[in-house]
Amino acid sequence: MRDVELMCEPVELFKILKFEGLVGSGGEAKASVAEGLVKVNGAVETRKRRQMVSGDVVEFAGQRLRLRLGA
Repeated sequence: MRDVELMCEPVELFKILKFEGLVGSGGEAKASVAEGLVKVNGAVETRKRRQMVSGDVVEFAGQRLRLRLGA
């Protein structure tokens, strides 16, 4: 599991996939979420704009990211 530091919260789910390099573009991130390929806190998430906060865990393409709020 990899920790991802957020500068502010909340952050939309698709932006996390994009900015962490798990997809090539925002459009690809949105499509992946809409297709049910992303899990948040162990459950499939299909809302592209889900508001993510510190403590959430994102799973996609064999990667697990734990979000935490930076200083």
